[in-house]
Amino acid sequence: MRLQEIQMRDPFILTDWRSNCYYLYGTTDKDPWKAEGVSFETYRSTDLVHWEGPFTIFTPPLGFWGTHNFWAPEVHFHNDAYYLFASFKSVENRRGTHILVSSSPLGPFAPVSPKPATPAAWECLDGTFFLDEEGQPWMVFCHEWVQTNDGEIAAQRLSADLCRPVGEPELLFKASSAVWPKKLARRDGSGIIDARVTDGPFMHRTKDGTLLMLWSTVSETGYAMGYAASSSGRLQGPWLQQEKPLIQCDGGHGMIFRSFEGVLYLTYHSPNKTPNERPFFVALEERDGGLVCR
Repeated sequence: MRLQEIQMRDPFILTDWRSNCYYLYGTTDKDPWKAEGVSFETYRSTDLVHWEGPFTIFTPPLGFWGTHNFWAPEVHFHNDAYYLFASFKSVENRRGTHILVSSSPLGPFAPVSPKPATPAAWECLDGTFFLDEEGQPWMVFCHEWVQTNDGEIAAQRLSADLCRPVGEPELLFKASSAVWPKKLARRDGSGIIDARVTDGPFMHRTKDGTLLMLWSTVSETGYAMGYAASSSGRLQGPWLQQEKPLIQCDGGHGMIFRSFEGVLYLTYHSPNKTPNERPFFVALEERDGGLVCR
């Protein structure tokens, strides 16, 4: 298969040195919005061009709390295991990010705990893994605009085995700290036009040590993705937003990976309408502590 044949939102690439293969994960249910959640699937490649699959890596076990919105799986290798971060929702539970684990990038993945790692009272999504300078694991995630109006990106400290959150989440920034998100109508029925979206954070450390965060939103040109830079080089920031999006072609929710040959790539989905979304790869260059598409 080629990328243009794969319907997928929120693409994520694992460059797996153990198997010398690339694994492409993402939102793969045909109707991820209203239908009951089915599964997560992955595709495998050795050259980023030809893909085999799909391979089913997760189906909900009996009693699993999430029933809908199986969104944005990411797989990270940590402590000799593969950890999957993904969003779920149900009628009884607010949307949240759950962490799962497997001994293989092909799964099957099983929950590390009965509950998601995000606060039960919050509407959350798109948790991503980050390991700080002291080796402390974190999950960076979105506190959704549907609840906060001004969407937030927060960080949650995790236990060493990633099985539970430790302490309270820390606010990193709000969508309004950037100039390019479009103001939307609040979801509370008030008619006030001041809500802004945060979506799909991903952490990237450049070769010169600059800490960057990709994130997506709705801009005046549609779905778009930009990035912020931590002026301290640490997760706590402060975070300085770029003036313009990196991707503004009705595409977003991306991440950065490096090929086996050392080439840096950005992957994201475009367009943003189901069932037309497809994963894209774009070569990246790190320049002056920032990112430039090549």
